[in-house]
Amino acid sequence: MKQEFCLLCNESATVFCEKPNHLFYKCDNCQGIFRPKHTFFDTSSEKKHYEQHNNNVNDLGYQKFVEPLVNAILKDFSPNDKGLDFGSGTGPVISKMLHEKGYQVENYDIFFENVPEKLTQKYNYISCCEVMEHFHEPLKEFKLLHSMLLPNGKLYCKTELFQNQIPFENWYYKNDLTHVFIYQETTLHWIHKLLNFKKVEVRDKIILFEK
Repeated sequence: MKQEFCLLCNESATVFCEKPNHLFYKCDNCQGIFRPKHTFFDTSSEKKHYEQHNNNVNDLGYQKFVEPLVNAILKDFSPNDKGLDFGSGTGPVISKMLHEKGYQVENYDIFFENVPEKLTQKYNYISCCEVMEHFHEPLKEFKLLHSMLLPNGKLYCKTELFQNQIPFENWYYKNDLTHVFIYQETTLHWIHKLLNFKKVEVRDKIILFEK
């Protein structure tokens, strides 16, 4: 099996999980766990996969799922601050819930709301809910997110970290074929240090980077 290089830090990686449909490598440097690029969906297949998600903005269960992230933004920022929901998907529930509180939030999604001009603006806060595990080029994406934040801005992410809670091969989160990059806490700190975020912390089921 040919050598693979980490999607995040480009260091060499070794096979971590090898099962039908689920080949993952782990990087010894940043501890990221990733699928090799040759297994990725093409763009049209990936979009079809996301279109099958039942993300109804009025669904109370969906609202409950994103509530920790929304509550963190409500606590840290005011309606006068400007936000972006990065990877808002087919059902931009975060911006809906924040708009209802009078907040200013833009949506961006490469498949469903691809307005490049929004990526050249600056924001006080950015939400990124169940998106970072889909990054094909995570370093490029995190550099972009960092660049869009104003000084003292905050990036709120939601994803499931692998914490050796169960054997990786039995972990449900890996089963989504579009989950191409899995993070561990060590990986988050690698990003934090490389991009000069002030801090990163995991709290209340969300990951918070502060610029």
